[in-house]
Order: sequence, then C-alpha cells, then structure tokens
Amino acid sequence: MQLPLSDDFLSIVLNETPLLDVRAPVEFNKGKFINATNLPILDDEDRRLVGTKYKEEGNAAAVKLAESLIKNEGKEKRVAQWKEYLHKNPDAKLYCFRGGQRSGISQEWLNETGITITRLKGGYKAFRNFLMQQSEEISAKTSTLILGGRTGSGKTILLKKLRNTIDLESIANHRGSSFGSYVNAQPSQIDFENNLAYKLIQFHHKNFNKLVIEHESHNIGKAFIPQSVYNNFMQGELILLETSLEKRAAITYDEYVTSALKDYEKVYGNEALQRWAEDVNAGLSRIKKRLGNQRYRELKELFEKAYTQHESKQAKSLYQEWIMRLLNEYYDPMYDYQIKTTSIPIIFKGDEEAVSEFINTQEK
Repeated sequence: MQLPLSDDFLSIVLNETPLLDVRAPVEFNKGKFINATNLPILDDEDRRLVGTKYKEEGNAAAVKLAESLIKNEGKEKRVAQWKEYLHKNPDAKLYCFRGGQRSGISQEWLNETGITITRLKGGYKAFRNFLMQQSEEISAKTSTLILGGRTGSGKTILLKKLRNTIDLESIANHRGSSFGSYVNAQPSQIDFENNLAYKLIQFHHKNFNKLVIEHESHNIGKAFIPQSVYNNFMQGELILLETSLEKRAAITYDEYVTSALKDYEKVYGNEALQRWAEDVNAGLSRIKKRLGNQRYRELKELFEKAYTQHESKQAKSLYQEWIMRLLNEYYDPMYDYQIKTTSIPIIFKGDEEAVSEFINTQEK
C-alpha cells in the first residue's frame, strides 16, 4: 500500500501544522521548524555509525545496521513515543532530512499499529528550500514601510499596536542593541530564517497593502536577515517616530531595567540582580572603544552608583540619568548620522499618534 506523501508546504505554514521530526537531535538543534517536535528514530551516535556504514558499504548495509541498533525493544519504545505525540497532535506531518529512509520506516511502523500519518515529500530539505524561496519572492514584491526613530522612541510598542507588521526583533529574540540580549538565547541562524519565512508567508496571505517593519541593521544580535530579503526590505520608505529624550529614557528604563529584571528573576532567582548587572557591564565593555576611555569610565561609574543603590528611592532616577547619557552621547549621534546619510526616502515624521494615523492611511 502506498502511504501518503505531501509537499503542500504552504498549508503547513498557514495552519502552523504540528510536525514530527525523526532526525537525530544534532540535526534538529541545527535547524527546525515552528511547531516541530523531535522524537528521533536514531540518536546522534547511531546516526553517526549508520552514516559511516552507508559511505563505506552502501544503503543496504546501512539499513541493516540501523535495524540492528534499534532492535525490537527500541522500535517499540520509539513507536510508543510517536503514538503518544500523535494522540495529542492528530494532524501532524512526519519528516526526516530528505523524506526518505528514516521517515519512511517511521511511517511504516506507525502504519503497522493502525496509525496513518502523512510524510513530507523531500523532507526537511525540501520544506526548508520552499521557505527560503518564498522569503525572497514575497519580500521582493511587498511594499515596506520602515519604522525608524532614535533608540528608546517606542518603535516596538507602536508595532504591537498595528496589524500589518512583522516584529523582526521578536523573531530574533533580541532588542537590536549592545544591551539587547534576553536571558533566553537567540534562535540558531537557520531557525531565525525559517521563522521569518513563516511570518512573511502568513503576512502575504492577509492581503495588506504595506508591510511595516522596524528599521534594523542587517543583523539583530547574532541573527542575520538573509541578504536578499534585507535588500528587498530596504527598498521601502522610511517613517521616523519622534519622541522626547525624557520619554525615551522612561521607555528604556521600563524595558531594559524593570522588565529585564523580571525575566532574569525567572531564570536566576536570587542571583538575578547580579547576573543582570554583569550583562549590562558586558554591554558597556562592547562599546568602550566607541565611547572613549573617559566617557566609558563615567558611564560605568554612574551605572555602578545606581546598582549599589538599587533598593533605594534614588535608584530609578540614577538609572534614568545613566540611560539619558547613553542615549544622548552615544546612540543619538550614531543614529542621526545614519539617517542623514541614508538612501531610503523619508516620507513622514511625527509622534506616535501621528505616525500611527499615517500608517493606517496607507492601508486605505
């Protein structure tokens, strides 16, 4: 009997279909898809041994070795895990790297127990190629409004209030500055690209006139926007969000101090404040060369003063003084120069209310 195969990758993206990935953990950790769960048919060492056998003696010998490594008890254990997963995710699809031996065997084993699951034609590789092709094609034909503004102006806050947006920093799990790391690690480069492709495809099928993104560099932390996609994004038009220095300092304090510490507490508990301060100091060290020695020492001392008085009533004002100096003396001159020299046409400037109203008019 011919078991079901499918290459309807678009449906998987639009429905965020659960996926059963039977590749080895080392493969899964290098790159995976949204809603994919790794329940491997071979572990990392077994995969290495089978791969070596394949290179030395061919496919038949590799399959025979794989079967001997799994044995009956291993097969029963794996099938039980897959059945438990499929009980919770009955619409899931199955794949391995190329959609061949491993996923084919997994599909047959499940079929023996009365469970039919659809296997992805071409596996991970074909689906990944589909996503990368779609990213390039969709970004090329999508008109972008690029939301710019000085650091702390509230661009992310505004993006969350709009419907026709993709939050690149959220996908990258990074705030896009020297102090922008979150407690949880960024996704791998491949995961970032896959997740961005999902968002682009889903956006494309909502039929908006314009895509709104934040004005980003080619990289967001350690995550790089694919060059062709980035170039397409930068063909758009620039809108500048104007916010007072005092309000920007307050927004930055809420995000980088108050909210950040809550995240650190979830991970580090009683050590949260110390770990957070260490990471802030590491961020300062990364920009030391640009700051210059004198300014670096002054900003470091000001932060240490705020940190040592963290529990006092003066702490907030000290942190905001430190933030205002960073914004005014470091981030603003860099961003102002970037805007002065940009080739992207600036079509509007205004505060949050005015910018929001302008963007909404572009959809009418």
